[in-house]
Amino acid sequence: MEDKIIDNSTKNSNKSFCEFCLCKVNYTVKTKEVIEEARGREVKYLEKEAFCDKCGNSIYVHDINDENLKSLYTKIREMDDIITIKEIESILEKYNIGKRPLSSLLGWGDVTITRYLKGDVPTKPYSDKLRLILDNPNEMKKILEENKNNIKDIAYKKCRDAILEIEEKNTFWETDRISIIAEYIVSKCEEITPLALQKLLYYSQAFTKLFTNNYLFDDDCEAWVHGPVYRNVYEKYRDFGRNQIEYENNIISLDNDMEEKIVDAVIKYFGCYSGKMLERMTHEEKPWVINRQGLGKYESSSNVIEKEVIDEYFNNIKSKYSIINISDINDYSSDLFKKIQS
Repeated sequence: MEDKIIDNSTKNSNKSFCEFCLCKVNYTVKTKEVIEEARGREVKYLEKEAFCDKCGNSIYVHDINDENLKSLYTKIREMDDIITIKEIESILEKYNIGKRPLSSLLGWGDVTITRYLKGDVPTKPYSDKLRLILDNPNEMKKILEENKNNIKDIAYKKCRDAILEIEEKNTFWETDRISIIAEYIVSKCEEITPLALQKLLYYSQAFTKLFTNNYLFDDDCEAWVHGPVYRNVYEKYRDFGRNQIEYENNIISLDNDMEEKIVDAVIKYFGCYSGKMLERMTHEEKPWVINRQGLGKYESSSNVIEKEVIDEYFNNIKSKYSIINISDINDYSSDLFKKIQS
C-alpha cells in the first residue's frame, strides 16, 4: 500500500545535517499515513519525514524520529488498550513505591517499570497486571505480602502504610458516603435549606443510577409528609430548621468524575428551585405517591421508598423525555416545574 501524504509543506526553522550536501541545512517536514508491522499485526499511524531544502533528499532528524516512535507507541496502546505512562505513575504515587521495588514485587526485571515510564510499551499481559493493581488495592496488598522478601523493609513498610490508608478511606467512604454527598451539595450551593438538600440528594441518587447503573450511596429514603427524606442526613441538619444551612468549609470534590458531573447537573437543574417547590415536585412522582397511600396529608410515616421503585420510575422518565446526556435532566425538571405551575 502506498504512503498517503497528509501535509507536504511544513517548513522548519531548525537545521540538521544532510549526508548528501555534507552540511547542516534547513529542511521541510512531510507527514504521511503509514502501515507498519508491530507485534505481529499491522499498525496504521501518522509518520513525519524530513527533506533537505537544498537537494530534496530525506534526512535523519533525531527529534522527528523520537516523535514517530511516540506516535507508533501511542497507536499500539490505543489498539491493545495498553496502560498509559500517566496511569503507571499513578500506581507509584498511590502505593508510595519506587520503580525498582514495584518491578521486583511483580517478579519482573529491575528496570522494567523504568523502561515503561520512558516510553516502552508493555505487553498486554503486563499491562493488564498493572491496571489490575491500579484499580484494586486488595490485589496490590496480596502481591505485596506474597513478595515482600523481594524488596527492602523500608519499601515494604511505605507501601503497606499507603494501602492501609486507602483501606481506611474506602471504609469511611462506604459507611458514610451519603454524608459526603450531602456536604458536597451544601458546599456547591450558595443557599440551601435542609428541605432542599433532601430533595437534591433524592434526585442525585435517581439520576446517578440512571446514567451509571450504580447507586450514589446505599441509604434508603422514607416517604415523609414533605417528600422523600434520608433520616441520617435529616438528623445532622435538623437544627437549621427552615433556615439556610451554614457552611464555612471550602468546596469539596467527589472521587468519581462522572458522579460529580451528575450531582452538579442536579444542583443546576433542580437546585434553582426552592425547597418547597422541590417538595411539590416529588409529590407529583410515583415513588413518593405510592408510599403515602392510605395516609393522611400530614400523617407521619417511616415507609421506605424502595430503590427499585425509584429506578423503575426514572427509567420511564428516561424513555419519555429521551434522556441521553446529563444536560437532558433539564427537560424533565423544567416540565415538572411547569406542570406544578399550571
